[in-house]
Amino acid sequence: MKRLSKRQMRIFAVGQLGWSTLSGIISAWFVTFYLPTQADISENGAIQYITPGLVIGGFLTVLGLITALSRVFDAVTDPLIASMSDRSKNPRGRRIPFMQYAAIPLSVVTVLLFCAPVNMISGWNIAWISVFIVLFYLFMTMYCTPYNALISEFGKTQDDRMYISTAISLTFFAGTMLAYTPFVFAGFLRGSVGFAWSYRICFIVLAVISCICMLIPTFALNEKEFVDTKPSNANMLKSLGATFKNGSFRTFVGSDIMYWVGLTLFQTGLPFFVKVSMNISEAYTMYFLGGMTILSACFYPIVSKLVRKFGKKKLVITGFLGLALAYVIAALIGILGTVENGNGSIPGMVFGVLICVIAAFPMALLGIIPQSIVADVAEADGYETGENREGMFFAARTFAMKFGQSLAMLVFTSLAIIGTTQNQSSNDITASVTGMTIVGWVAVAFCVLGAVILSFYNEKKVMSTIEKNHKK
Repeated sequence: MKRLSKRQMRIFAVGQLGWSTLSGIISAWFVTFYLPTQADISENGAIQYITPGLVIGGFLTVLGLITALSRVFDAVTDPLIASMSDRSKNPRGRRIPFMQYAAIPLSVVTVLLFCAPVNMISGWNIAWISVFIVLFYLFMTMYCTPYNALISEFGKTQDDRMYISTAISLTFFAGTMLAYTPFVFAGFLRGSVGFAWSYRICFIVLAVISCICMLIPTFALNEKEFVDTKPSNANMLKSLGATFKNGSFRTFVGSDIMYWVGLTLFQTGLPFFVKVSMNISEAYTMYFLGGMTILSACFYPIVSKLVRKFGKKKLVITGFLGLALAYVIAALIGILGTVENGNGSIPGMVFGVLICVIAAFPMALLGIIPQSIVADVAEADGYETGENREGMFFAARTFAMKFGQSLAMLVFTSLAIIGTTQNQSSNDITASVTGMTIVGWVAVAFCVLGAVILSFYNEKKVMSTIEKNHKK
């Protein structure tokens, strides 16, 4: 079978630019749009579409309950779509057709999710949001699970996999940054079209760009020219069970959950570290995030060289510990204090710059290498079992990501408010310096635990299985 050229690998990575932009829109704007702060309501004309505040048991919002239930649905569709893709006998391939069918609906649903029909608090809005968030996760899974499986199937050598992983990591960061552009452009539109449509127009433009990006690899790459794999005959439950019987994969997933919890705690908490702990303008969140992303991208060209010299396991552990060090700096803000809040002698900006510089290299390692590890484990397992279940391996990794992110959100909202009196009728999260300090140390603990768990990953066994079969 043919190997992808570097140009074709870059074309493949464009697909991730598309879906990561849509995913970023949901991550960055779903809560902001439907749970506006009092300032947005009074100053910017934001509309409350659903009942605000912690009205479900005194600790959960209506939107939080909708999101939690949609994640339960998502947990079922991940292995279901993976199994359908692994078993597909479509003459055009096992992956590309799924991606092609999902791209347009995913883009459309993303926009419709923000188009609640009633411009006031209404049960119809709750129903609308509930339906479209479920559809969003369904179509996202239909695109992403087959897409990620192709990393293993297109990457026929270790160098190919590292190049693909590097390219899609760059496009993932680019897509995430695109999703934040409404921070800039919505403000220009707000005066003429209002709060809601200033964001909807931005989302429509981003959705069109995303759709085109997702479709490009499905038309430009002929899967059957590069992949010759026998469809799996196992049903969903059997395939999922066989996937988790793989000891190397279980170890990796355990460490991966810790990574996603630690990362999400930090990403969710960054605006609060900035405005509460550092006591500087929340606008610096974008500067810090952008600076860290650009600096991290500068390290990407050397990651493949480091992998060849040190192996993937050691570098991922290094990434965990480096990220933990960045979180230590974040936790120390509340202990050392800053010039701005009068409790110390170190300006908040210094902490922000330190965190960005320290986190950049670990983010490069953790953004590239884990995807390649999953591809390695899936290939080795295929040789050992005779079943090609790449889709199920990447679906399980996606589930670990979603589980880690959901757990982190629950942990963050519980810890950040320690030392404050939370107004249960308001959407504003009242974070404290003490709460954010605790969040920082908890993120450190998850990263260190992730490094410890990954230390049990048997990289030598996986790589020797691959090398032995490549020589046949």
